[in-house]
Amino acid sequence: MQDLRSIMVGLSVAFAAGWAMPAGAQGLSMPDGCEVYATVQNRDCTVMQLYTCEADPDGYQQSMTFGPDGLEFVSVIDSEAQWIRSFSPFSGAIDELDSDNADPASFTELLETGEDTYDFTQTSPQLGTRRYTGVDQLTGRKVTIDGVELEETAYRMRTYDAEGNEVYRAEGHEFISRDWRRFFAGTGTLTTPQDTFDEDGRPANFAFPGEAGFMSTNPEYGCGAILSRASVHRN
Repeated sequence: MQDLRSIMVGLSVAFAAGWAMPAGAQGLSMPDGCEVYATVQNRDCTVMQLYTCEADPDGYQQSMTFGPDGLEFVSVIDSEAQWIRSFSPFSGAIDELDSDNADPASFTELLETGEDTYDFTQTSPQLGTRRYTGVDQLTGRKVTIDGVELEETAYRMRTYDAEGNEVYRAEGHEFISRDWRRFFAGTGTLTTPQDTFDEDGRPANFAFPGEAGFMSTNPEYGCGAILSRASVHRN
């Protein structure tokens, strides 16, 4: 597989419209104006860099997810935790949130009422338009990892292609951070027309500036048990 620098050179045109990208996979450095605020080791053999960029609109934040073979996923969310834009190097797919949606996801509504339904579409030059419908609900359970308080959610989601065919369905539990206004993976089941996958992407460790493991791109948890991974990310 290509290293991150090679991938980024090949995609420089696609990301010219304001998407900040890292300079290299090892000894990770960020573009001017972008700052990592936390590195998250997950139980599914991935590690995430959470960061903000001065050039982004207020409330936006970005993340990069690395697996054992390098960069797996890049995403941008807004203050409502909407999936504004995402990129998967493995598939080459770039997805962007459509502007006119029946029921946009709302982190504010989830916090204020304990439940948020959504019905929105994303469009990709590679995959076409996909529709996402579902619900997130706070369960009332909390967990603290490395000083970061997370609240558990229960979720159900269905994804459809432009013709209305179900692409996959997913349900399980995730976590949110009120302070960071974002979701973190949890445990769940993803079902496609061909197969079913059990997932456990729970955060295992948080590293902050000055701490060991901060800005590491090497996953540390669950790698021995990973035989395959479904290419679905929420944030």
